[in-house]
Amino acid sequence: MTNLTFYTNPMSRGRIARWMLEEVGASYETVVLEYGPHMKGAEYVAVNPMGKVPALRHGDVVVTECAAICAYLADAYPDAGLAPAASDPQRGPYLRWMFFAAGPVDAAVTNHSLGWVPEGPKEEARVGYGTLGRVTDTLEELVSKSGPWLLGERFTALDVYLGSQIAWGQAFGTMEKRASFEAYVARITSRPAAVKAKQIDDALMA
Repeated sequence: MTNLTFYTNPMSRGRIARWMLEEVGASYETVVLEYGPHMKGAEYVAVNPMGKVPALRHGDVVVTECAAICAYLADAYPDAGLAPAASDPQRGPYLRWMFFAAGPVDAAVTNHSLGWVPEGPKEEARVGYGTLGRVTDTLEELVSKSGPWLLGERFTALDVYLGSQIAWGQAFGTMEKRASFEAYVARITSRPAAVKAKQIDDALMA
């Protein structure tokens, strides 16, 4: 695969997408965008009308949203083995938890970080995820029962995306610290691709 252009900022969720790019072993060009007018300018808005990063251009295909980028790359580079095939029984759990991460986890953590907490059963039902505590308990059950990775013995794009959310939650205090999370985060962040991606982004921040 060639002609991959990665739009990012080292202080963004682009760090997750870069890790995924390193996991699949893709060759790619990086375009770093500054927050503000640069990211909201006409040239980049033509790539992503939301004016946010990350985004990925693969030939004529543009993919935005971090979860979508991770899933797209996993399918585009099947030799990396980072996504169960359509005929694999693990494809269902893979998609289930990927969407859970992009939906309930992201919404619950963001709302809580902004100081908004649903009050009572009616509001909890309306937001869908219920409460951050319920989401966290669900994640802990997944991490505790699965094995070294979220789908058991197999590392996938799910570990890159949902794993990053858990890691950030532990690092920045937006998710309750739990022993199972800390052990899992230690495993995923020690992967060579994760270490390399972090070094690249940390250098760009400097």
